[in-house]
Amino acid sequence: MLKRTHTCGALRAADTAKQVRLCGWVHRRRDHGGLIFIDLRDRWGLTQVVFNPAAGGELHGRAKDLRSEFCIAVEGTVQKRPAGTDNPKIPTGEIEVAAAGIELFNASATPPFEIAGDAEVSEELRYTYRYLDLRRPELRDRLLLRHKVLKVIRKVLDGEEFTELETPVLTKSTPEGARDYLVPSRLNHGSFFALPQSPQLYKQLLMVAGFDRYYQIARCFRDEDLRADRQPEFTQLDIEMSFTDEETIFALIEKIFTAIWKEALGKELAVPFPRLTYAECMRRFGCDKPDLRYGMELTDLTRSFDGTGFERFRDAIAKGSVIRGLVAPGAGGMTGKQVDGLTELAKQSGALGLVTIRVTEKELVCPVAKHLGEETMKRIVSDSKAKVGDLILLVADSPDRAGLILSGLRGHLAQVLNLIPEGKFAFAWVTDFPLFKWNAETKRWDSEHHPFTAPKQEDQGSLESDPGKVLSRSYDLALNGVELGSGSIRIHDRQMQEAIFRVLGLPEQEVKDRFGFLLDAFRYGAPPHGGIAPGVDRLIALITNASSIREVIAFPKTQKAVDLMVGAPSEASPNQLKELGINIKK
Repeated sequence: MLKRTHTCGALRAADTAKQVRLCGWVHRRRDHGGLIFIDLRDRWGLTQVVFNPAAGGELHGRAKDLRSEFCIAVEGTVQKRPAGTDNPKIPTGEIEVAAAGIELFNASATPPFEIAGDAEVSEELRYTYRYLDLRRPELRDRLLLRHKVLKVIRKVLDGEEFTELETPVLTKSTPEGARDYLVPSRLNHGSFFALPQSPQLYKQLLMVAGFDRYYQIARCFRDEDLRADRQPEFTQLDIEMSFTDEETIFALIEKIFTAIWKEALGKELAVPFPRLTYAECMRRFGCDKPDLRYGMELTDLTRSFDGTGFERFRDAIAKGSVIRGLVAPGAGGMTGKQVDGLTELAKQSGALGLVTIRVTEKELVCPVAKHLGEETMKRIVSDSKAKVGDLILLVADSPDRAGLILSGLRGHLAQVLNLIPEGKFAFAWVTDFPLFKWNAETKRWDSEHHPFTAPKQEDQGSLESDPGKVLSRSYDLALNGVELGSGSIRIHDRQMQEAIFRVLGLPEQEVKDRFGFLLDAFRYGAPPHGGIAPGVDRLIALITNASSIREVIAFPKTQKAVDLMVGAPSEASPNQLKELGINIKK
């Protein structure tokens, strides 16, 4: 037989009468008594193949033996489908191939789940047979889109004179906000490499080395508890530039995403992206990754309770708490059970309780109405701009906790009330983060992002006298309420970097042991530099509306960080442990 002439997604009506040979898997098989139809599938699509008894009894008999996922080759003639039988849902829907020959490469056992169907299959089963799961069209298409997105990224960055460079995977443990994966050294017993949580220090050293514009599709590793947007290994677009500022980086990233939307998705993207300060985000949305696809912003209603007789709120205000509110449009008709569900959700976020007010045409309905009083409730409605039919939710707590609680309710209600426009993508830059955050448990300052972030110049005088006042030159990129990437202008001055380490309470010897190489590099003409690292997995998950980043990674781990397909992690043999000088304590 001839080798493959076309893919299963290539043939059209213009190819009628061509002799072709296709290769792929049997997607579906239909026996109509005489004629046998199969849909032949490869990564490019589907082509219908028809086996006619008139073409020969032996060929027709072999077609009867075909089953789902048999790997075969078919040769035959392209012909238009009979009138009324075309399938406009697929690109090859006008034609079919009249089979004249068949070659069986490999039969298939009955798959543990249907490849052609859309039935729900457990993650455990899917991940155990991931090589079959990847044949399913939806998952395949996500990975093909991922390839297309990365291709666009490389094209744009090449046009901007960036150099793609790889940084080490076996490196040294540095603070990045999560546990490191450690790799024991056979040649240096008792010593360990760390897998990189990001290439942070290496990319800064590449700037010191003079490469000026670097990028990498970087594999990163974090040993942390998993959730929908976490995996022990993940991919980020790592970018660093010398002699740059925030505006240059913003413009570059917007150019990349504009190209992705146009070339990979066929859509236009509005730029520049909106910009909000961290303080504004916390005030309006209660979180630092705002979802701008819908409204429902938070309101500070503390002054609405001036002179209130409601003891719980009065005492909270006296202790420094605030009263923040959220108006859920059209939710005034929620049942008592639904409102109880909102209260429970608020409590899961740390709320002591939730006060609600229903705005009806006749009255304001509130479980604590007799404590609030009519005048206070009317003030709340006016100050929150609530309308008839709305539901007002009130939380009394510290500014940060009240915002966190209402932010969670905001996202939940947006889904329940169908406020999120389908197919809308809302980017936002978040700037002016605090440089430090106070760790009440350890009684010390931690970095809000990482310790290599530069402080704003006007705040440098407060660095050691009032660290909580200092703002940073960091920025996050949010998309639809998800942090897509984080970046900053870096510290390039040795004295400044040492000052940051002092604020963080790192002993001088520890600084020398862990970061001596970086501080030494800053002695040799280090340029000002900055960068950003958008998450590739998160981006593809958002674009494809996937439920988690596991759905856009070829071979993901479960939420317990296990690869069910290959059985990893697994125990090491006694000989391996002996070579590494390791004893396992059961």
